[in-house]
Amino acid sequence: MAGTMRAAILEGAGRARVIEAPIPEPGAGQVRIRLEGCGVCASNLTPWAGPAWMQYPTAPGDLGHEGWGVVDALGDGVDGLAVGDRVAALSYKSYAEYDVAEATNVVKLPAALAGQPFPGEPLGCAFNIFRRSDIQAGQTVAIVGVGFLGAILTRLASQAGARVIGISRRGYSLDLARRMGAAETIAMDDHNGIIAQVKDLTGGAFCERVVEAVGKQWPLDLAGELTGERGRMIVAGYHQDGPRQVNMWLWNWRGLDVINAHERDPKVYMQGIREAVDAVASGRLDPSSLYTHRFPLERLGEALDATRDRPDGFLKALVTF
Repeated sequence: MAGTMRAAILEGAGRARVIEAPIPEPGAGQVRIRLEGCGVCASNLTPWAGPAWMQYPTAPGDLGHEGWGVVDALGDGVDGLAVGDRVAALSYKSYAEYDVAEATNVVKLPAALAGQPFPGEPLGCAFNIFRRSDIQAGQTVAIVGVGFLGAILTRLASQAGARVIGISRRGYSLDLARRMGAAETIAMDDHNGIIAQVKDLTGGAFCERVVEAVGKQWPLDLAGELTGERGRMIVAGYHQDGPRQVNMWLWNWRGLDVINAHERDPKVYMQGIREAVDAVASGRLDPSSLYTHRFPLERLGEALDATRDRPDGFLKALVTF
């Protein structure tokens, strides 16, 4: 297939542009996807800010890794997928009209999801984090940071029979936490006050599980304080802005298990995406209200700004084609 496609590039800090780029060809074991859209990930914000190590311009479509669409070409040796299949994919240049992915990194979307956006990577991430959290019925679970990821984890934990305490800065997020099943909500505004409230709610025992879903130093500190003896603290936030300090005395004293719930193995990514497909298709999880802002490709810069600035009501931006 000859021709060109629209693809976004970053020209520099805070500067995005759409160009015409060659449509990629799938290699052996790969498929090409005509994309319908791509979610915007907070991990894009550091390249958007222009760190010294960043090289510009980026490759066409680069940084987009939450794409979904329709298979329109197969490379040699691909089985189990066909042209016309609607899929979610783990690929890495999806701020464009087309991208290629390894066939092993593609999940078919069932008819129940027809017409629905499906950013597979972040949804799969939530299910992988939930699995590693080992949340059980009867536990008290604090979710520190109720954005897109924290909201899904709140729903999954409450469905598992846990008592969820949602902790977040914005009133909108606290309302969302309650809608997603949180039994209690606490405004994230005063460090010692939050600790005192959780201590009171748990009879002094604190929480068996605490999920930190922000990616900043203070929420990490707070998460450790809220985890009870021999509890499990799960780091779900993406800490990309430098080293962290931890209260190792507290972690030692309480005997905490600390889980860094990020994955790099594509097979694990795909396990989470498949679980997410099943949950959304069955109606167990409805993420539609979490996709709060949509932008055409030409407004990728605005989508990134919204992801950074989080205007009132913001949870997740999608770029759609």
